[in-house]
Amino acid sequence: MAEMNYTDANIKTLDWHAHIRQRPGMYIGRLGNGNNESDGIYVMVKEIVDNSIDEFAMGFGKQIAIDIVDNKVSVRDFGRGIPLDSVVKATNNLNTGGKFDDAAFKKSVGLNGVGAKAVNALSSSFYIESFRNGESSWASYERGVLKDSGRKTGVNEKNGTFVSFAPDRQLFGDYEYNLDYVETMMKNYSYLKRGLTLVFNGTPYKSDNGLLDLVNERLTEEPIYPPIHLEGADIEIVLTHGNSYGENVASFVNGQNTRDGGTHLAAYREAIAKTLKDFFKKNYEPQDCRQGIVGAISIQIQEPNFENQTKTLLGSTYMWEKPLKDENGIEVKGPDGAIVIDRGPTVRSFINDFISKHLDNYLRMHMEIVPKLEEKIKASQQEREEISVIQKKTREKNKKANVYNKKLRDCRYHFCDRLPASKAEEGEKSSIFITEGDSASGTITKVRNANNQAVFSLRGKPINCYKESHKKVAENEELNLLISALGVEDDLKNLRYNNIIVATDADDDGMHIRMLVLTFFMKYYPELIRRGHVYILQTPLFRVRNKKATRYCYSDDEKTAAIKELKNGVEITRFKGLGEISANEFVDFIGENMRLDPVNLAKDESISSIMEFYMGDNTIDRQNFIRRNLRSEEELEDVKI
Repeated sequence: MAEMNYTDANIKTLDWHAHIRQRPGMYIGRLGNGNNESDGIYVMVKEIVDNSIDEFAMGFGKQIAIDIVDNKVSVRDFGRGIPLDSVVKATNNLNTGGKFDDAAFKKSVGLNGVGAKAVNALSSSFYIESFRNGESSWASYERGVLKDSGRKTGVNEKNGTFVSFAPDRQLFGDYEYNLDYVETMMKNYSYLKRGLTLVFNGTPYKSDNGLLDLVNERLTEEPIYPPIHLEGADIEIVLTHGNSYGENVASFVNGQNTRDGGTHLAAYREAIAKTLKDFFKKNYEPQDCRQGIVGAISIQIQEPNFENQTKTLLGSTYMWEKPLKDENGIEVKGPDGAIVIDRGPTVRSFINDFISKHLDNYLRMHMEIVPKLEEKIKASQQEREEISVIQKKTREKNKKANVYNKKLRDCRYHFCDRLPASKAEEGEKSSIFITEGDSASGTITKVRNANNQAVFSLRGKPINCYKESHKKVAENEELNLLISALGVEDDLKNLRYNNIIVATDADDDGMHIRMLVLTFFMKYYPELIRRGHVYILQTPLFRVRNKKATRYCYSDDEKTAAIKELKNGVEITRFKGLGEISANEFVDFIGENMRLDPVNLAKDESISSIMEFYMGDNTIDRQNFIRRNLRSEEELEDVKI
C-alpha cells in the first residue's frame, strides 16, 4: 500500500458557509427535491418561520406572512426585529444569536444560532431586513457570502423582520415546493399558537381550539367518543379512539413538529396506557389501550435538547436544565467548584403526573364514554390474543422450513440499532426492497449496498388485506415473514429499516402487487406511512440508445427528449419487468441517484375510503377511473427505430 504523506498542508479550515454547503445533512437533514415533506427545502422554510414564531411566543407580533412564488420564499413577521447593529452578525457568524440568553427567548425552538445561517449558506440568494422604529438594517448574500449591506432611515414599516431566499439548485437540483406540505406546516403552527395568524400565499390560518382543531381535522372517520382535550401549564393533550389499527399521535415541542417523537411522545403513550389500566383496575396490555388511538401532545420546555439539527426527535430528559443562581443572579458552585445545575422534573414524570390526574378526572366526570372505551380495549385484547396464537404457529412452521432466510437478504446496519456516530448514517439509509419473484430480487441483491440495503422477495400476489379478516391475514405466510423482517411485531420503535421500498414491475401484475402491499401497510401499519417510511421505487420504463450513448427514461417525456438528443440510429426498449434489467444497468437505479416516490395519505381522504375505492368491490366509479387512465398496448410494447 502506498504511504500517504500526512503534513500540515492536509489540515484545512473551512469558512462557515463552505462547511454547511459541504455537510448540509448536519444542518437540514436530507437534501431532496421537494417530493418528501422531510426534504431540506421545507426545513429551510421552518428555520426562518421558527424565528418569527419565537417572537410571537415572547409576546411580539400576532401575524406572520409567508409567500412561496416560483420556489422563492419570503417571510415577514411583526415582532421586535433583530437589533439593527446585529443583522449581519446574526446571519453571517455561526453560533451567534439572541437565544442563548433565556431572558430574551424562554421557550424557543431555535437555540444553537445555526438555523438562519444554514438557510443563508444553502441559498443561491438570501436577503434579510430588520425594521425598528422607522429605521432598518439589511444584508444580501449569495451562497452564504455577504454581497452588500446597509442602513436606512425614514422607513415607513412596522417593526419586525423580512427574509427572502431561494434554495440553491447547485445543491438541491431541480426541486419544487409542494405547497400542500407547507400548508400543513402552517396549520400546525396555528394549532400550537392560538392567537397567531399565519398568512400563506394570501390564505390566513388561525386556530381557536388549539390541538383539538388538529385532531378533529385528522379524524376522517367517526371516533368512538368525542376527543378529550386537556390543558395545563406547559402541556396540552388530545385523545380519542377510532376503529382503525395502529396509533396516530402528533407530537410537538415549543411549537416544533417532532414527527420522529422522542421522550415526550414515549411518556404520552406510557401515561395513557397506565391511566386507563388504573382507572379500570384491569391489567390490560398497553398496546390494547392504545390500539386505534388518535391524538396529539404539545409541551413547552426551556432549552430543549433535540437529537438532530432538524429538531424532529426530542432527547430532553428534564423539563429544564440550567445553572442554579442565587438571589443576586450569580451562578452557585458546589464544593468541587463545579456549577450546580437546577433540574426540573423529568419529561416522563411531568407528563405522567398530568395525564394520570386530569384524564382520570375527565373519565369520572364523563362516565357515558367509559363503557365505549373499555369495550374498545377488550375487543383489541381479544383480537390480539387470537392473532398472536396464529402468528406464532405460522412463524414456527416457517422457521422449521427455513423459509425466512430464503426470502430475506439482510443488510449489516439497521434503523433501530444503537449505532456509533461513525455508522449512524448507515442506519439512516437502511432500506428494504420488497420485490416480486426471484428474478427481480436476484438482480437487486447482486448490486445492492450490503451495508444498508436489504431485499425481501415476495412469492406471487399477497392476500388482499382489505377484503379478508385479520385472522386470515395473520395466517398468511408472506405477510407474516414480512412483519418479521421489518421487526414491527410488537412495536414500531423496533423498525429495522428507515426506508421501506416497494419495487414491483411496471406492468399490470406489478401494479396489482404494489396495491396489495400498500393495502397491508395502510390497514395494519398506517403509522409507517404517516412517518414517511414507505416508498415506491421508480425504475426506468425505456432504454434509448445508439452506438455512442445510452439514456434511461422514466417517462414518455424523458423518452422523447432522449430520442431528440441521440438522433440517428436510435433503439428504444420498453422494460416490462425488473428482471429484464441487467445487474450492470440496475446498479445506477438503486444508488445515490435512486428515484423514490414517497407514499403519502391524501389529507382529505380516510384510509378506509382509499382502500374501498382501489381494493373493494369493482364499482362503476373505479371502472371509469381505469378507463380514464388506461394506456394502449402500443404504448407498452417494445419499439425499434
